[in-house]
Amino acid sequence: MTRLALTDYRCYAMLRLETDGRSVVLVGPNGAGKTNLLEAISFLAPGRGLRNARLAEVDRLHSERPNSAHSNGAWAVAATIATPDGEIAVGTGRDPASGNGGAEDEGEFERRAEKRLVRLDGQPAKGASTLGEVMSVLWLTPAMDRLFVEGTAGRRRFLDRLVFGLDPAHAGRITAYERAMRERAKLLRGAREKYGHAAVGEGRGVDPHWLTALEQAMAERAVAIAAARLETVSALNMAMGEGLGPFPTAEIAIEGEMERWLGESPALACEERLMAALASARGHDAETGGAGYGPHRSDLAVTHAARRMPAHLCSTGEQKALLTGIVLANLRLQARLRGAAPILLMDEVAAHLDEAHRRALFAEIAALGVQAWMTGTDAALFAPLGEQAQMFRVAAATVVRAA
Repeated sequence: MTRLALTDYRCYAMLRLETDGRSVVLVGPNGAGKTNLLEAISFLAPGRGLRNARLAEVDRLHSERPNSAHSNGAWAVAATIATPDGEIAVGTGRDPASGNGGAEDEGEFERRAEKRLVRLDGQPAKGASTLGEVMSVLWLTPAMDRLFVEGTAGRRRFLDRLVFGLDPAHAGRITAYERAMRERAKLLRGAREKYGHAAVGEGRGVDPHWLTALEQAMAERAVAIAAARLETVSALNMAMGEGLGPFPTAEIAIEGEMERWLGESPALACEERLMAALASARGHDAETGGAGYGPHRSDLAVTHAARRMPAHLCSTGEQKALLTGIVLANLRLQARLRGAAPILLMDEVAAHLDEAHRRALFAEIAALGVQAWMTGTDAALFAPLGEQAQMFRVAAATVVRAA
């Protein structure tokens, strides 16, 4: 990345930052706006960014220039990205027309506020999933320190982020699957409210053809999602077997019905099996508002290979090292398969690694040609990078190049 521009993004009214393609170190006190910069970059990839924030949540608050010709009240992020085929301009942001004007209720407001715009070389692109075809972004943040001990949703998002980098179409599959699942839930909920729980279980009160079509769409994409996850996990396990210096080798597996079914049956049989399961669970799903079967329920299982210890039972330091090792292995794979390494975002990571692990991490970044964006409060921690990185000082949402 050689250029980054932010408009009305959290604490930044406007920012224009030029880089020379080397890694970037952002140094400054807590609350200066360093993490906001990393989050903005993370929105240049599919998904909801490194904080998993809704689009409306990152609009700049208390804008000092609400009527400016340069501001429409909605945030935007743009960058110039170097690819094997040359530079490309990418941009994304919340649609300024997706505010709350005319929204009938909170649900409608939330739906409209989530509309996202994407541009590639100045031309509108269809959906955020197209960003994954241009670039890949991975990150390590303090919030991920408890990835192995908290709920399954965070681990699924982490796994799917790893898959995006190897299979850009994966983001579109997940979007389509979740859209069909939401529409199915809406139909079932409406039928239950109008005709009662028993009626839904008996197939009354809802168009069976439309419901079957939605379940078929879910099943087709579910199999593709599970297959892509399994392929990525297999490749990651091989990459980690090559050794990652002081970082421990992790063994990765996926615990989920879809992934298990794919190991037992052909893809078409798995689709039919999921459709039958969804049809039989309509009454239950109408009551819960979700779907009791599908890849949205799968979990990522990680084991410390040398100790034969599940990650959630390892020490906090070991968990952090395992997580870093997985990300480094994915960086290696992407560099090989895509011909270009992803952008790596590391928020306060150096401060939580000992010197040996910190130097190993910096060495791997340099060897792969990764542009890493790193934050910290202590510039001395990044001294081993030398001329491999450029440093910027951040204070009160102002970024200047360090002398």
